Amino acid sequence: MEKPQITAYVKTQCGWSNGVRAVLKKYDLPYTEKDIIINPAFRWEMEQKSGQPLSPCVEVNGVMVADISGEELEQYLLKNSLVGSTERTTNVPLNAACSDAEHAAMRGETVRFQAAP
Repeated sequence: MEKPQITAYVKTQCGWSNGVRAVLKKYDLPYTEKDIIINPAFRWEMEQKSGQPLSPCVEVNGVMVADISGEELEQYLLKNSLVGSTERTTNVPLNAACSDAEHAAMRGETVRFQAAP
């Protein structure tokens, strides 16, 4: 099976972005990662290609799949016969929002964690 051409527009720290990365790793798919936080030009590029501002977005063989979770990406890849089933698993949730700590880190805020009582 020929591997698809993939570009992932993701955030440095993000639950959904981590889910997308996990799916791509699970299926051993090479991809180009464009971090929209580190490089704002990638955000602009993503918005132009997808027609909307939400991330992550994944371009697969020239088709933009916008505002997608890892779970949705996996379903898209399977439905379109771009990958076959696998017994591999992931070590992160495939459909999880960013945590408050991740949002704070993206804003450049200092995050303080408290030990559980």
